[in-house]
Amino acid sequence: MTDSLSDRDAPKLPEPKQKKRGNTGQSEALISEISAKNQLLIEELEDLKLLYEATIEHGEAVEDQLAEQSQRLEALSNQLAKYLSPQIYKSIFEGRQEVRIESTRKKLTVFFSDIEGFTETADRLESEDLTALLNHYLTEMSKIALKYGATIDKFIGDAILIFFGDPETKGVQEDALACVNMAIEMQARMTELEADWQAAGISKPLRCRIGIHTDYCTVGNFGSEDRLDYTIIGRGVNTASRLENVSEAGSILISYETYSQIKHRIQCKEMGEIVVKGMAYPISTYNVIAHRDQPQEAEIDVSSVSKQLSELAGNEPASFSEEERAKLISSLKTALDHLDSSEQE
Repeated sequence: MTDSLSDRDAPKLPEPKQKKRGNTGQSEALISEISAKNQLLIEELEDLKLLYEATIEHGEAVEDQLAEQSQRLEALSNQLAKYLSPQIYKSIFEGRQEVRIESTRKKLTVFFSDIEGFTETADRLESEDLTALLNHYLTEMSKIALKYGATIDKFIGDAILIFFGDPETKGVQEDALACVNMAIEMQARMTELEADWQAAGISKPLRCRIGIHTDYCTVGNFGSEDRLDYTIIGRGVNTASRLENVSEAGSILISYETYSQIKHRIQCKEMGEIVVKGMAYPISTYNVIAHRDQPQEAEIDVSSVSKQLSELAGNEPASFSEEERAKLISSLKTALDHLDSSEQE
């Protein structure tokens, strides 16, 4: 009886819970859904990757194409630049100057030059040799002109027209000084080139005539809507041309207007006034010698020397000391020997 009571009074343990089949099915469905979305994202990522790679390749192709076109434009631009003065080319491409018919009036220093007797030289040479000679000459002169900041207007055969003061200027005085310094260096370069030209078969040395004038000119674009020429016109241009026509070979002839701007730095010799066709008044001219800081050989006045020798011959020998006579005899012998050697050459 006791056992029966014990079994009846003992606590009952809870039965273990059974897994619900419904929850398991939901989890599997959720995992399947996440896997599908994940796969979709992977596929979209792959598509984006392919699109990105294609975009990069296309961008590189476009970049290469742009670089190639840029190189072509640069090459074309460099070729076109040869038809313009660097200052004009630069001002146009930087947007500081518009390509249209317009002009202004400015005080410029104008330079004209040509080669004396070039027509005769041209007749002696074949066209190929003449072309090489002319291009060599113009190249050498252009290098010097650009060195001094000149605006090269044009080449007319062997003639060169250059001006200072537009489109860039350092002031009238500095422009005139730069022009004369340029001309001095050009003449020096012509002397240096004589050996090259003689080696090329040109026996007669080529000598350049130069005329320079400072005056007001009209400068700008002249022509039509289809064809423009950046140049200068006016009295100043004509005066510089006249000075070049009357200058001697190897010399630099300038007007008083230019001389007044450069006389503090350049040694010049007054040549007097000249009357030229087309000018209502005579032009005061000066021949450029050199920079004032360069020593110059003393010029000999032959008339004065001859007069002094005549006076010397009329004096009594007794009026000179032995030392003075010895010095005079030595000097006269040296002079005679030098004159004899020069005449034989």
